[in-house]
Amino acid sequence: MKISSIASILILAVGALLGWRDQQRLATIRESHAKLMVEAASLGISLDPSNPADPVRITKRGRANRGVDGKLIAAEFIAFAKELETAEKNDGRLDETLQKRVTDFMDRMMSLDSSQLKILIAEVRENKELKDETRQGLIGFAIMTLADDHPQAALALLTESADLLKEDLMSKQVISSSLAKWAKDDPLAALEWVRKNGRKFPDLIDDQAKRGLISGAAVTEVKLAFKLINELGLKDADSAIDGIIRAAKTPEDRTLTLAALREHLATVEGQDIRTETGSNAISELARSASKDGFASASQWIADAKFTPSELESLGKGLYHNLKASETGQWIEWIGANLPAGGSDKDIQRIVRNWTENDFQAAGKWLADTPDGPVKAVAIRSYAETVSRYDPETAAQWALTLPAGKGRDQTLKQIYQNWPGSDDAARAAAAAFAKQHGFK
Repeated sequence: MKISSIASILILAVGALLGWRDQQRLATIRESHAKLMVEAASLGISLDPSNPADPVRITKRGRANRGVDGKLIAAEFIAFAKELETAEKNDGRLDETLQKRVTDFMDRMMSLDSSQLKILIAEVRENKELKDETRQGLIGFAIMTLADDHPQAALALLTESADLLKEDLMSKQVISSSLAKWAKDDPLAALEWVRKNGRKFPDLIDDQAKRGLISGAAVTEVKLAFKLINELGLKDADSAIDGIIRAAKTPEDRTLTLAALREHLATVEGQDIRTETGSNAISELARSASKDGFASASQWIADAKFTPSELESLGKGLYHNLKASETGQWIEWIGANLPAGGSDKDIQRIVRNWTENDFQAAGKWLADTPDGPVKAVAIRSYAETVSRYDPETAAQWALTLPAGKGRDQTLKQIYQNWPGSDDAARAAAAAFAKQHGFK
């Protein structure tokens, strides 16, 4: 069903207001946001192509309308909503002037205090002239304006309007965000709210909302956060653990989180599940630590005293956030500190990613690095990656490897990757195969 223009605009604004780049919900958000952007385009709403994740520019301001009668504000907003509905009925598109007024409208709404928003919501609820979709959008956005600064008030307003909002995307987002913010300051109070309202609104207070509570609690009470995974009965424990780990912003936070993780893993039933959960979590810790840079992250890893099995999981998370200037240091560190075998795969991943992003820098590091097992692994990954577009250079690197199985496998992979876009390229590939004895 085609939703109203104001509902589309307000829902699009949620992305800017709540920071929808959160990785924990990224897949669902991208799908929903993409649909809404298509809807916005059909309504003539301009999007900023340089920043598509933030299509509606909104600056949150102070409560400039404090003291203004809430009913007068509500009447003004309802009148504008009706104007938008009329514009939609006429041609379904909004001109530039009306778009500017919409942005100002949302900006003003975010300047209202909780008492004014309560009056606005009550007036919108009682107004039967507006479409349900418009009422839903107005109420949802009104509640959302309080989520950052007054999460408890936002949740109270939402539960009072849950009969209208029902299982709405904005409602779920505001619950999750509000619980996360509330739990940072008072996790037990936020938990009590979930216990009290969970049965009343099972469709709204779902796993996403509970993950918000857990990630917020992790900021100050990381042990409690892990305990809540079982208490709240989350189906996807790994996603909740990811949220806990993302809350650890400093080396000290990560140390506390690692200790709490180890305690939690002792309660997980099933060796396979325990191993997989621990591996994923430690990989995320490494990913988080690597953002701080090589010196800080490597020192934290040394101080954390990881077990050999934990070290095997560490390397998987290191290649995501490495600073380009430190990539070579990490490759050498992995070769010297992580268990052999598994570390080879980690090095291969890092070199492949580095080569794809900056093959010249990766090649220079290889040229400057002394021969040894680490360099040999790196050369194999570099040559195989480069071979897709420059097989001759790849072959030159491969031939620097010691004679044996590793070099033979690399040469064979180069041949398999050899571009065959024209007769000359195919002839070169055939000559390479003959030279090295490939069929």
